[in-house]
Amino acid sequence: MRKKKNIMVDMTCSILHHGHIRLLKKASKIGRVIVALTNDNDIKKYKKFKSPLNFQQRKEILQSIKYVTKVVKSKFLITDKFLKSNKIDYLVHGSDNKNTVNPKYLKTFNRTKKVSSTVLRKKLKNYF
Repeated sequence: MRKKKNIMVDMTCSILHHGHIRLLKKASKIGRVIVALTNDNDIKKYKKFKSPLNFQQRKEILQSIKYVTKVVKSKFLITDKFLKSNKIDYLVHGSDNKNTVNPKYLKTFNRTKKVSSTVLRKKLKNYF
């Protein structure tokens, strides 16, 4: 029997949307999905905003998704060392990937058109 691959999907998940779900679903077809969830400090440092949901809240949401096996805390940028320490076979990311992992461990998928957390945050500002 062949062992299932460990697939990491790195996310900030400040606002969960259908693009995230589609990426998790695609990743689950490759193997067990482990989400590397960005810690609160790195969101402020790299994304320049404070998430409306803290790490524990974002983790709870992701753990409830059927495609997700496990959620681990991570830095904003994933490294080969982080993949190795978590026994990851592949890192799955949208086409906006900024990680500098060895390309042999990276699988990228096209982003869902016209959706991102940034776009949704801008739209939300118009409602309030």
